[in-house]
Amino acid sequence: MASSTTATTHDSGGAASPHGSPVTGWPAVVAVMLGIFSIVTTEILPIGLLTRIGADFTVSDGMAGLMMTMPGFLAAIAAPVVTVATARIDRRLMLCVLMALLAGANFLAAAAPDYWLVLVSRVVVGIVIGGFWSIGASLAERLVPAESVGRATAVIFSAVPLGSVLGVPAGTLIGDLAGWRTAFVAMGGLTAAVLIMLLIVMPALPPRRTTRLTVLRGMLNGAATRFALLLTVLVVLAHFGTYTYVTPFLEQVTDAGSGLVTVFLLVYGAAGILGNFLGGSLVARHPRAAFGTAAGMIAAATLLLPAVGQWKAGAVALLVVWGVGYGAVPVSSQTWFAKAAPDTPEAASVMFTASFQATISLGALAGGLVVDGSSPSTVMTLGGTTAALMVVAVWAHRARRQARPDNA
Repeated sequence: MASSTTATTHDSGGAASPHGSPVTGWPAVVAVMLGIFSIVTTEILPIGLLTRIGADFTVSDGMAGLMMTMPGFLAAIAAPVVTVATARIDRRLMLCVLMALLAGANFLAAAAPDYWLVLVSRVVVGIVIGGFWSIGASLAERLVPAESVGRATAVIFSAVPLGSVLGVPAGTLIGDLAGWRTAFVAMGGLTAAVLIMLLIVMPALPPRRTTRLTVLRGMLNGAATRFALLLTVLVVLAHFGTYTYVTPFLEQVTDAGSGLVTVFLLVYGAAGILGNFLGGSLVARHPRAAFGTAAGMIAAATLLLPAVGQWKAGAVALLVVWGVGYGAVPVSSQTWFAKAAPDTPEAASVMFTASFQATISLGALAGGLVVDGSSPSTVMTLGGTTAALMVVAVWAHRARRQARPDNA
């Protein structure tokens, strides 16, 4: 699997850091988690503030939507570019620089007199997403003892549902009370606090290996990496093609008011946190079962929503299933890429980040085209079918006993 990349991956001069101790490692794990929480919240913060920002700058909702589509595509490009360009730089320094850029982007958005400056800030956000995710997602094994890597990875990835459950509602509430600019100021302040924490608790992390473009190309020659890429694209396409438009579905099909929609999404997010930790505990031992089960839960929930989601009780029950399923997706995907290329963990994170972020934007775009031309129910059906295809792919992978990650 990784033999094609090993020859082009070299130690960078510094001694490889040993596994961290529980005393010094876990605060650093929490700092990385909070960094990703800041990134996730910043990335999706405009969802709750879209109409306010558009009204302030007198731009259409579609034009305001660029704040959401731009970071994902840019992150997909930035993941390999930033990681390769900074391959010989201490990873602690890179994490701190990226957090400083994110704080600056939030403050720039808050102070922007023109909409084009807001978009410039979102370009910076995309660069930070690509760089920080690619470096931070693979650090657990360098910060805690080997037996704790699975739990540490789950803690890091818990930032994704936490950003949805806590970050976005809090940002939207601040926007309601004090204006959308204040929400970005608050995010800038939080990001600055995370930067200070990184400076205090993160140990020096000289790069163990130099990540080069030849390493990434070599990874794509491996069947295990290509299969991890296929699974990730299918399940992320299914999720973001549907979840982006879950609010119109709940309003139009379930007939839920705005307050109830908020409650439903909070329930979904709480289920996502549970799914993240369940997935983290299962995926290290049974990666195929964890990933396939997560996709199956997403498929079941979205395929049943057009029928069962007409009732509020049915809708909330399926959102719980959906939330638990998707909560396990990021940690499962990252683990599959890592097992496909065990000798190049940072390169595996680059591949994970680039594919995940590009598919987020593609899924949201595809779902938008479908919902404009048809209905939210059609979006759910097509998304569920795509997730079901991922389950079939996992089953076929097992049946053919193809080249696969260790212990898959």
